[in-house]
Parts: sequence; C-alpha cells; structure tokens
Amino acid sequence: MSDILGNIYLNIPLRYALISFESYYLGVVVMLRQVNADLHLHGKYSGAVSNDMLPSTMGEQAKLKGLDMLGTADILNGRWIKIVREQLKQSDSDEGIFLHESGTRFVLQTEVEDENRVHHILLFPSMSKVEEVREALSKYCKDLDTEGRPKIHLNGESIAEIATEAGALIGPSHAFTPWTSLYKEFDSLKECYGDYSDKIYFIELGLSADTDLADRIEEISNLTFLSNSDAHSPWPNKMGREFTSFLMEELTFAELEKAIKRTNGRKPVLNVKLNPKEGKYHRTRCMGCLTFFSLEYYNLFKHRCPVCKKTIKKGVVERIQELSGGRETIHPDHRPDCIHIIPLSEIISIAYEVKNPYSQKVQSVWRDLVNEFGTEIKVLLKVPISEIDKKDKKVAELISLFRENRFRYVPGGAGQYGIPVPPGKSAKYKVWNDGKVVELDVKDEI
Repeated sequence: MSDILGNIYLNIPLRYALISFESYYLGVVVMLRQVNADLHLHGKYSGAVSNDMLPSTMGEQAKLKGLDMLGTADILNGRWIKIVREQLKQSDSDEGIFLHESGTRFVLQTEVEDENRVHHILLFPSMSKVEEVREALSKYCKDLDTEGRPKIHLNGESIAEIATEAGALIGPSHAFTPWTSLYKEFDSLKECYGDYSDKIYFIELGLSADTDLADRIEEISNLTFLSNSDAHSPWPNKMGREFTSFLMEELTFAELEKAIKRTNGRKPVLNVKLNPKEGKYHRTRCMGCLTFFSLEYYNLFKHRCPVCKKTIKKGVVERIQELSGGRETIHPDHRPDCIHIIPLSEIISIAYEVKNPYSQKVQSVWRDLVNEFGTEIKVLLKVPISEIDKKDKKVAELISLFRENRFRYVPGGAGQYGIPVPPGKSAKYKVWNDGKVVELDVKDEI
C-alpha cells in the first residue's frame, strides 16, 4: 500500500490521500502534490507569545511535525519583517515565499483587528504588497511596528478593500468564537465585509468548531474552510495542532491562491483539527464557576450565572445554533473530510500520567517516536499501530483508541480548554438543569 496520509485512519477516501496525481487542464497534464499548511501563526511581538516563536525555530519544528508550509505570522510589523529577512531566504522564483534551510516554505501572513474587534487573516503575494498595505493602513493604526497583531481603525469592508486591491487574500479568523470574531459581532458575512463579501474565499474554523458545525450555516457553504493552529508557541503540541492539506503543483503563493479558490484542480483535500470539544469556547459556560448552560438558559438568565453571578460566555455550538436557524449539517460537494487529532505529546502525557507535556519523560518518548517514524503527523495518522506498539505499547494503545474515536471529552468553554478522556477513565463536569446544578459523567453528552 502507498505511504499516504489517511489510508489507515478512519477510512479516509483515497481521493483525499494521494501524495500526487495527474490533473488535466486545457489538455496539459499537471502533477499535483499534497501540501500540509498551517496559515495562522503569531510571532514574538504579539501578546502572550513565546520568545521562541521565531522563523528559524518555526521552520525547524514544522519538519518534525510534518508541515510543508507555514504562515510567517505578523508580517505587517516592521521589526518582524526584519527578523523574517534575517532568518529566512526569499525564494528566487516567488516573491511571496520565504525558505527555511529545512525546506519549510513560509507564505507572507498576518492577522489584524478591526475597529469592531473582529480579527482577519491576510495572505500576501509579495513583500512589496506587504509594504503597500502597511503604507495604506499606517494612517489608521498606531501600533504597526509595536504590536504583532495590529489594531486597525477601519471596518472589515475597508480593510478588505485595501487587501484586495493589493492582490492579498483576506478572510475571518476563528469565525465563531465569542471574542474578536466575525460571528460574535455580526450575523452575516455581508454585514462585516459589505461590497467586498464576494471577495472572501475562506473562513477559518477556529479550535472550537469543525466542518460538521460550520456547514450548518448556509451562507458560508461555498467558502473554503481553513483549519489553522493560531499558535503562540513553535512546539508541535501547538503549531500544527490544526492544519489544512491542499493539492498544489508547487509551494507558491499563486498555487496556494488557486487551492483556496479551488481552481484548476487545486483545492483543499483534508481539514485536520483538534476535536472541537477541546476548544476553549466550544460550549456555553460560566466564566466563574464553570457551569455549562444551554442557549435557553443563557437567554433566560441574560448571560448572568444564577449560581455565582459571573458572566456566562456563549459557546460556539450555541452561536452556530442561532445562526443556522435549526438547519442540519449539509456538506457541499467540494467540502473535504475533516478528521480530529490529539497532539502526540498530549497522548504521551495521558499514557504516562504526566501532567506537563514539556516534561523530560514526555519529550524523550516524543523524540524516540518521531525519530523512528519521521514526523508527528505520520505517528498520529499513518503508521500502523503494530509498528508503534514495538516502540511504545502505552502510546500505541491510546493512538489506536483516538483513531477509533473512542475518547470522550470534558468540553471546553469560558476560556478553558476541553479535556480528552480515554476509555476506562472518569471525569465530571457541572451543568445547569431544571433549576439546579447537576454533575454529569464524561460519558454523558450535554
């Protein structure tokens, strides 16, 4: 059997797993390859970001994870541009691609916040276009060179106009989260991007949603869904915890643009994500006592907890429930499969009952497995369990369980990550039900 992503895991269709195949366009045979891309990252000048988040480290760690392409992060920041130029080499054949010595390709990328506190991802075709957009935005921004994620005093439509005129791609970051997102502030794409809503070709799902949830919303059914890590650290349990696999001929901006727009046979073929139950805003939950609430109770109590009087933060599931109007999931024909993973260091932590994924024990086991099998993604998705078992029986057993979708989760909410719980382990969480707080076991879904 070919060495291909997904041919072992969850019966992913072969058409989504090919490393390369022939695409016929205007009578020309083009060989396309699968490219794993994480297109939303942050550098050390963004808030709460590790000082290790540097292009040199990111490129090195990407190869260990199994990623081919990364966003540069924060490329509108003048200080960050200098670091990118110092630590990476600009491609001789593509102005929009920078190269790491490991072979990792970087595409020019940033995230900005608009005047409504909505976040947007921008992808640029060249450094000259980055400078063009920097100049246009400088009149409306005081922190272009101090903050990695700058605050732009314009609305989404105006930012989209500037980006589009420069040939950049723009779309909403973590579109459903209850902070700084499109659907936190607006009920439609049109409300945010106005006359430029037809120039939006992608939407980022965020950690708390997946394609099953997002495809309940009819207005975004024609958009490409991106799964990105939004990582603030370069280590593989953060960077690449979510990524999108594309079919592309080469690792260039032009090919990435075609893949996002799904033209000439280029397209996304797989979304790889954490289970959205691990996301920090998956379900509606009290910010104080961490009790979960239904949308009905959230509205009844006017988002104020009856137990501790703190704010109840609406979750992504409940927000999508509102936006969908009760519509069930309908995947359009172009939508690729979406699979859920757990970072390898987290699996090792669970297997050895070590709380810290950066501990010496966890990192030692992680290095042994990655050195043996090549990349973390291969270990998680491709390597036969029998082969992993020869190296580490405990880890092999847990990888087998998550591939079989047998983990349960304490769902995330109110800024707290969800907790994966393997079979045989128990965990409790609190839910408001029928006038009181009740405890549910992890095996009981809310």
